[in-house]
Amino acid sequence: MLLRITTMLTCTLAWLVFAPANATTSQYNRVLLVISGHGQEEGKVRPGFEMDELTQAYAVFVDNGLQVDIASPAGGAVVADKFNRDKPYNRRFLADSMAAAKLTATRSIASLDKQDYAAVFIIGGKGAMFDLPVDVQLKALLARTYQAGGVVGAVCHGPAVLMNVLLQGGTSLLEGRSVTGFSNEEEALFGKGWAPAFPVLLENGLRGSGAKFSDAPMMLSHVVTDGRLVTGQNPYSTAAAAEAVIRAMGRTPAPRQPWADERSILLLGQMLNGDAVKARAAFNADPTLYDVPLIAMWGFFRAQSAGSDRGVLTNAVDVMELALPHFSRPELVSAIAEARNTLATMP
Repeated sequence: MLLRITTMLTCTLAWLVFAPANATTSQYNRVLLVISGHGQEEGKVRPGFEMDELTQAYAVFVDNGLQVDIASPAGGAVVADKFNRDKPYNRRFLADSMAAAKLTATRSIASLDKQDYAAVFIIGGKGAMFDLPVDVQLKALLARTYQAGGVVGAVCHGPAVLMNVLLQGGTSLLEGRSVTGFSNEEEALFGKGWAPAFPVLLENGLRGSGAKFSDAPMMLSHVVTDGRLVTGQNPYSTAAAAEAVIRAMGRTPAPRQPWADERSILLLGQMLNGDAVKARAAFNADPTLYDVPLIAMWGFFRAQSAGSDRGVLTNAVDVMELALPHFSRPELVSAIAEARNTLATMP
């Protein structure tokens, strides 16, 4: 009986410490995911949101016992950029009738003026660069959530909305804060189609808003937590960023197994951080646990962006050769040969 009472008191005290001011239990358990409503025709006409980011974040929050709402600026049906329905997190979301219904009829930001959330998490995709940063009501919701003790998070291009969010007294949410987001390096490699139409490149805009920006090499997982402000660099940072939001809420994320693509990105991080032998051993022990085409693609683009940096190019070759026995493609063989020829001419 004493143990039970002690446990109840501990849980109560934890809630009092970490819950937003004036929050009810329901509010403390509710998280809002915000997505762009800009997209048309799977991103061919206008870019929208990234389904992979939405479904990963949704899975993480739901698996941690949180109630999740989905909203867009105007509400209603929204269009994602083209995505792979066979990814496990996408299959799970689309098979969940409740989740799918929330996406079919997203809540409008205007309808949330009296709703309080323990956390608001902004999903990325290039559409987030167009409609989210100019949504005055969304910025007000973010400021209200943060000032009430809630957590504000964003991933990939989602941090664009954080620019010019003003708190009470006119102070900027970003001034002097540590953040990340889709980097200029990543934009140069993967954003050529729409980046010229952006009002500003995300990294430049965040820096210009007074934030302290940091990033990892292209498409590696990178999450920055500054108090109750959480940002993730790219799509492969989504799950880790959602878990960081949960920690910022004062909770411990539920244990889980990483998805194959997530595990692959973590492996690449190991290889770049001087633990290549261990990374290769883990991969070779069971390549089926990894997204081998993703690993090959990463090495290919890493080589394209290496320039005259011998270390970067050598690492790209190592990655491509790791994938080659399990993903033999003429383009990959040619890229390896070209990179090796370049290395042979370097001083």
